[in-house]
Amino acid sequence: MRKLLLLTVFLLILAMLAGCSGAGGSVVVGAKDYTEQHILGNILALLIEKNTNLSVSLITDMSTDVIFAGIRTGALDVYVDYSGTIYANHISLLAGNHDINEAVSADEVFEVSRKALIDNYNLHMMDKLGFNNTYGIAVRADTAAEFNLRTISDLAKVSSDFIFGGGSEILIRSDGIPNMKIVYDMDFKDLIAMDGVDRFIAVANNEVQVAEAFSTDGALLEFDLVVLEDDKHFFLPYHAAVIIRDEVVQEHPELTEILSRLTGLLTDDTMRNLNYLVDVQGEDPRDVAEGFLRENNLIR
Repeated sequence: MRKLLLLTVFLLILAMLAGCSGAGGSVVVGAKDYTEQHILGNILALLIEKNTNLSVSLITDMSTDVIFAGIRTGALDVYVDYSGTIYANHISLLAGNHDINEAVSADEVFEVSRKALIDNYNLHMMDKLGFNNTYGIAVRADTAAEFNLRTISDLAKVSSDFIFGGGSEILIRSDGIPNMKIVYDMDFKDLIAMDGVDRFIAVANNEVQVAEAFSTDGALLEFDLVVLEDDKHFFLPYHAAVIIRDEVVQEHPELTEILSRLTGLLTDDTMRNLNYLVDVQGEDPRDVAEGFLRENNLIR
């Protein structure tokens, strides 16, 4: 009940902020609560701002559930989400009650998600941006060598002696630790919630021995970590794509053409390098976003 109340209050705040931009001539861009999303949110906001006469607001630091509720209720207009997140968390009661642990292709995850969003929520899922930010399980290189860890199955044999550090969402989501422990028949000594670079620093300091990683984590370029093979193919593909409300598409049809200019430009390496600039080099997400857009001649 408390969680529902907090979500309701947050959505009311979003709606009020959205209203401040001026009805009919505004777009509200959303972003989740980590570096990659801050960069992507700024990319969308700047791309729209520099190529239209619309007033653009950017609201960041939302959880997965809050941002999806925000776009469903109209408090937000556009944001970037991931096919695996939509498939496992937002349409689990739709599309035939699919089993997230059932083997499916990346294309199927994407197309099922896309169809369910438009059919049930009037949300358009645009084409893939170009990168797959799937989950990974990372350990220090010396830990991998000492315990002969190459796969998550190898980790399962010794996981009860290890502490896991990861974001609050992977600790509770169906596509995260709860079902991963079932699939791999494993458990950890303890689970600690920590976000961003903090989890990599904790691994480096041996405060935790296993950490959540994303395939596009910029910090992976800085720390000597090994990402273990997901040999049972538990983690879904997480192809990034722009999500936009149908009402916004109808009112501002030019937005789909403008936003489609991003299609295919953000590869795994590109997104990882952008994240690196913020997480390791300390650059501002808006500056990084602007640099990317200028480099690709998307803004002047």
